Amino acid sequence: MARWTPGLRGKSLLALAIACAAALLAAVLLAEGLAAGARAQFGAAYARNFTLLHRERILAPISRELALSQRLADSVLLKRMLRDPADAPVRAAFFDEAEGYRHAFRGRSWFAISALDLNYWFNEEGKPRSQQPRYRLSREDPEDGWFFATLAGGEPYNINVNYDAKLEQTRIWLNVLVEDAGEAIGLAGSGLDFSTFLTDFTGRHEPGVVPIIVAADGAIQAHPDPERVALNSAEKEARPSQTLAGLLPGTEAAGIAAILAESRSQPDEAILREVRVGDDERLLAVTYIPELRWHVAALVDLGSAELSGGKWLLYLGLGLALVLLVLLAGFGYLTERLVLRPLRALQRSADAISRGEYAVHLPPAGNDEIGALTTAFARMAGQVSSHTAELEDKVRERTAALEASHAATLHAHRQLDASIDYASLIQRAILPDRDLERVLGERHFVLWRPRDVVGGDFYVFRADDDGFLIGLFDCAGHGVPGALMTMLARSAIDHALAKVGAADPAGVLREADVALRALLANARLERALATSTDAGLVHVDRRRGELVFAGAAIGLFHTEGGEVAHVAGSRRGLADRRVAEYRNVRLPLRPGTTWCLVTDGLLDQSGGEHGFGFGRGRFSEHLRASAQLPLAAQAGRLAATLAEWQAGWPQRDDITVLSFRID
Repeated sequence: MARWTPGLRGKSLLALAIACAAALLAAVLLAEGLAAGARAQFGAAYARNFTLLHRERILAPISRELALSQRLADSVLLKRMLRDPADAPVRAAFFDEAEGYRHAFRGRSWFAISALDLNYWFNEEGKPRSQQPRYRLSREDPEDGWFFATLAGGEPYNINVNYDAKLEQTRIWLNVLVEDAGEAIGLAGSGLDFSTFLTDFTGRHEPGVVPIIVAADGAIQAHPDPERVALNSAEKEARPSQTLAGLLPGTEAAGIAAILAESRSQPDEAILREVRVGDDERLLAVTYIPELRWHVAALVDLGSAELSGGKWLLYLGLGLALVLLVLLAGFGYLTERLVLRPLRALQRSADAISRGEYAVHLPPAGNDEIGALTTAFARMAGQVSSHTAELEDKVRERTAALEASHAATLHAHRQLDASIDYASLIQRAILPDRDLERVLGERHFVLWRPRDVVGGDFYVFRADDDGFLIGLFDCAGHGVPGALMTMLARSAIDHALAKVGAADPAGVLREADVALRALLANARLERALATSTDAGLVHVDRRRGELVFAGAAIGLFHTEGGEVAHVAGSRRGLADRRVAEYRNVRLPLRPGTTWCLVTDGLLDQSGGEHGFGFGRGRFSEHLRASAQLPLAAQAGRLAATLAEWQAGWPQRDDITVLSFRID
């Protein structure tokens, strides 16, 4: 009996099968040995990213609500209303202002509490607006203890999760201290619906991952299980089950406190520690939000979380086995196509030649047996085909990469546009249009035209019993850089007004210059960057019948009859390279005089036939021609004059004109 001997195809497939099986076994053993390390690495990365992502999801909306609450607490009308609730006009004006805040708050509600008569005002969406207190607090009522504890604590604000039995609502309350002349006269703020916040925070349930919000003292403020939440933890001690230590019974309380302390020392990082829940090990990730005084944590069960585990080894084995079968089939096909078929074709050609049939077709791909020429041509054809395939693959890869990059760029552009639009809304919200309308009414107008969606010009207005302070500021740059500079300048001006007072404009400019230089020095900016701010401040004292002006690179125009006068300010702005000297100029108040502050964006605006600047002379001529018109008509005429002058020329800078009259 003849012994069976496998052919070339069988030998090739057998060799490939043995090599693939050995590689598969080695890969499985190696993967199993690395599984524990991979699980830990995946878990740590997942916990860190999960915690930092939830930190940003919490910080953005609550920071916005806190900022609005602080502005509400700083309202002059609120302070006057708390001082004298019986003053009906003041109370009505405050409630009109508060209605605007209610629309701006995400929770569509606001509250104010007086420390003088303990009245509690609360208005929310869906219920009739009322100027009457909802109820009155009592020092004997334990439910009201949080209010007196907050006043006694002296903190400028706190964020507290609490159920208000009188309102029958559970909210995340943002309590901001209302101070007047150094005295705490109440609290004000808003509240976010707790159930909605909890749903947004926990989001889609991830197996093995528990998101948590913890106060600085360890009290739980948010948890997928509402029973774990420590309500009103700012006033009363949380139950053990409502603390992070109670959530981790297998971990020492001192260790948990150390984790929270380390998180507070590194607020931009996620601190990872292995902890115990009874006999089970967990991975705890903690990060800190200084603005809210909250810790955001994630408790991850590496065994339950869908990060890594035994299943992936099974899937890997099945995948490798499938790859092995595909390789065997592909190798068998290639052996038949590239080796056996050409050999049989060469054999048939040799048989034909041996029979004298020379007009035969040689195999398209040969070797030394076929001939050097055939081999050279076959090799050349194979190389051309291979290079073409490689080029096509590279073209496809490059095209896919460009399409992905284009999509990412479009997405980033949309996000940037949305962010700038939102910044424009916030920038518009800090302008004192409501106060100007309330105090001056038709005796003023403002022409405010940022060059971009956001700009570097802004104006301020502060009214008191004897008069008011009005000012115009032009920060270096425009667009987003200019808008960011307005934040620094506005902070410096608020600081200066609080320290110097409104009656001394020059002193306010000097103090603001010092504060702004200190802020910019801390930033360590490049010397080539422009950071100066032009400013013009006017204080009107009705009792004395005079106007006090001080300017930093912005002057004061005023018209009386047909004459136009200009009071120049200092030649240098705030935070200029050289420190300037600012002085007060006192002018008498006369009926019918129109006062005007203008930034250089208008005076330098290109236009006309040759693209020259609008200029101070043309602006003075406009003031002289419009002096007898009502201010509303002056505003319309100035807008039309500017449009006619500008024509097709682009706007070069932010443009702001602030004009007013005094009875």
